[in-house]
Amino acid sequence: MTATTSSSAVPATPAPLTDATRDEASLRRFLHGLPGVDQVGVEQRAAGLGTRSIKKAAKLWAIDTAISMVDLTTLEGADTQGKVRALAAKAKRPDPDRPDTPQVAAVCVYPDMVKTAVEALRGTGIHVASVATGFPAGRTSREIKLADTKIAVDAGAAEIDMVIDRGAFLEGRYMAVFEEIQAIKAACGSAHLKVILETGELATYDNVRRASWLALLAGGDFIKTSTGKVSPAATLPVTHVMLQAVRDWFVQTGDLRGVKPAGGIRTTKDAIKYLVAVHEVAGEQWLTPDLFRFGASSLLNDLLLQRRTQADGHYSGPDYVTVD
Repeated sequence: MTATTSSSAVPATPAPLTDATRDEASLRRFLHGLPGVDQVGVEQRAAGLGTRSIKKAAKLWAIDTAISMVDLTTLEGADTQGKVRALAAKAKRPDPDRPDTPQVAAVCVYPDMVKTAVEALRGTGIHVASVATGFPAGRTSREIKLADTKIAVDAGAAEIDMVIDRGAFLEGRYMAVFEEIQAIKAACGSAHLKVILETGELATYDNVRRASWLALLAGGDFIKTSTGKVSPAATLPVTHVMLQAVRDWFVQTGDLRGVKPAGGIRTTKDAIKYLVAVHEVAGEQWLTPDLFRFGASSLLNDLLLQRRTQADGHYSGPDYVTVD
């Protein structure tokens, strides 16, 4: 993954936006001064882009691109070292019968499983990501959140997926959320930070836009929709708003940040809709695992089946791929 911000310390706020984070009042004024989101407009545009037709050659490219963007994930209380090793094996060779199938971008696990994942993926170039900060609710002290992050980083995690304090955000305590993201970013060291907004709990598109900018101001390398534990999780309109945020951030700062929709994306058809949105809303340069990810596991199975269908000219049943 290409670094987008300082990796050894809390990143400096880009000069044009320095005043926005001077104090609570300045931050509130900036976030509430962002343009409001046209709900009807963003939903209509998302629906319209979702109807785009893609020809066979482009579809094969889209499937391979989507596979390469998957964060293959297991986040269950019943996770075992054996399950994580099996997931790592699938990450390395998603379709053992088709060695030209791309590897996935990362394997995402709980902090106590990071060491197992790192050992299983060593030398592959596949990143190990870990959720942290009291995932999924985040209802714990900052000291524990920092310790949770340190455990994952010390075990070798290259990426940290943190959850924001949604209660503080919804109460309008923006500086508390900002400072916590900064603190976690500093604790990440060289690891990249994905900031989970849990958009299903934010209620409005305006809040999604504000939370996106807050995470970017605080140094998040990625903004991520959801934990996958709350419904609704990722949606196309919400992802549009987040893609607009990273595009506008880039225009103002020259700094590229990423987006990760997670939860509820299960089919190749869905994944292609998201890739179209990336291209049309943010831009072609975001069509890389460095700047766009899918937080999903069941999605990979459908991508592999559709890849076989495109290559062979006939449908392959689910028995041809491993089912997570």
